[in-house]
Amino acid sequence: MAFAMRMNFVDVVVSDSLKHYYVDGKRMGYQFDIRLSYYRGHFLSVIDEFGVKVDGFEVPVERIKFCINGKEFSPVEFDKCYTEFWQVIEPATIRVFYPGGLPEGEHQIDVTLMFHSPYMPIGPDHQYMPVDSCGSKTLAITD
Repeated sequence: MAFAMRMNFVDVVVSDSLKHYYVDGKRMGYQFDIRLSYYRGHFLSVIDEFGVKVDGFEVPVERIKFCINGKEFSPVEFDKCYTEFWQVIEPATIRVFYPGGLPEGEHQIDVTLMFHSPYMPIGPDHQYMPVDSCGSKTLAITD
């Protein structure tokens, strides 16, 4: 990809959102919230690339759940989520399966989120404007 549009409306990684999640009283991983840094919402099917790194280590996609509208999706399902709309004002929760969770303290969270704008054609062969909604932030986890 030679270029991508970037609009910094909000911080993609939401401050103070990193916490552990539990299942039946057991710490099964961690989660944090992200926002779409764009001026309007989009269907999940327009997401072309999604990834998470924590403290420089890439999280395997099979450990990630993208939670929105009361539902959970694997990033590999995005291309089929053409009816699932992500409102620009609603954060999505990124849940990572990591039994035992993260150690207490600060962690660098890097999110790769590239999507295409389906109403901005930029050339032949059904090409659309790529949009960069990536973000990074250092967050603390204390529980």
